[in-house]
Amino acid sequence: MSATSRDAIVIGARCAGSPTAMLLARKGYDVLLVDRATFPSDTVSTHLIHTPGVAALKRWGLLERVKATGCPAIHRYAFDLGPFTMEGAPGAGDNAISYGPRRTVLDELLVDAASEAGAEVREGFVVEEIVVDDGRVAGIRGRDAGGKTVTERARVVVGADGLHSAVAKAVSPDHYSESPALQVGYYSYWSGLPMNGRFEAFDRAPGRAWAAWPTNDDVTLVVQSWPMAEFESNRHDIERHFLATFDRAPAFAERIRGAKREDRFYGTSVPNYFRKPFGPGWALVGDAGYLRDFITAQGMTDAFRDAELCATALDQWLAGSREFEGSMSDYQSARDRQVMPMYDFTLKFAMLQPPTPEMQQLFGAIKGNQEAMDGFAQVISGARSPVDFFSEENIGRIFAAAQGAGASA
Repeated sequence: MSATSRDAIVIGARCAGSPTAMLLARKGYDVLLVDRATFPSDTVSTHLIHTPGVAALKRWGLLERVKATGCPAIHRYAFDLGPFTMEGAPGAGDNAISYGPRRTVLDELLVDAASEAGAEVREGFVVEEIVVDDGRVAGIRGRDAGGKTVTERARVVVGADGLHSAVAKAVSPDHYSESPALQVGYYSYWSGLPMNGRFEAFDRAPGRAWAAWPTNDDVTLVVQSWPMAEFESNRHDIERHFLATFDRAPAFAERIRGAKREDRFYGTSVPNYFRKPFGPGWALVGDAGYLRDFITAQGMTDAFRDAELCATALDQWLAGSREFEGSMSDYQSARDRQVMPMYDFTLKFAMLQPPTPEMQQLFGAIKGNQEAMDGFAQVISGARSPVDFFSEENIGRIFAAAQGAGASA
């Protein structure tokens, strides 16, 4: 039984929790980080860190550690739409690289960084209860790795524990902008499928999309999306349906049939929501506070963004420079402002429907225009807002450039 109250307890030590704990500990706060897992360990994740997430790792001094794991850099994003392919850079200048490290590698690296910053890390800790005093979250009660019941108290408890967050269950935060799961995805890993520094995405709507990118140990992750309506009919023979889909892109089908699958298939489908990410004595980061379909692979980058925003807001409050309500309201506003355009874009993409005639016309104008193709790649990477790229002004520039190119041909 703990007799003292810490500054913060963070539940969940993966992509949202460890950075939050690390950033608070670097400010000198007394932080306890707990997770039921022990590290290294895997979790269901397509584990792509887009360019904004890579920039965060660089700010935190952790990017060189990721590079040292041997994970290949991704310099180009290619989008095969069937009739043609668009290819561009996922960022600009020094922020033009993405990485796809395995979670067995990355999560342990993040946990170590939190520990090095001064956070106390307890692996194999199962949270059984969120302690609430007079309507305010005040701590946690659970079992440590040895089975001993432990109670810890803190000024704030941060839930970084995903969709089924113990904190969210205890406090029942408001939900908004919700949508049910739109598609189901399966992924696995192949050797002998070189990507040459590319992320490749294939749109074969209606009903199919897939993507591939390199990861650690010279293997390539391949993830495929199906409509929810096909889940029951396909799940009993995933491999057959998975491989049959590639016939819609014969060149890729030939490549993957010459490769070797090195792991089982992993599948998932997730709802889409925003949760109010704070209240008396508690906060939410990462998937615990905001979750969107994985088809745009924004989860890890969003988790890093949340960690920085939440840690900054908590620091203002813990340091006494702002009231809790004001600083955390700004955290929520900043989060929603930054991610809502991508949230809406992701939900449209996850419906796996063919592009509208207007969008087909736009893609035709983007094709061959390197600046526009870079811009589209940066939308997918999260480096550029869909609102900006699909603005009337920018679309006008793209069509004008296409007309100019046609006139000079």
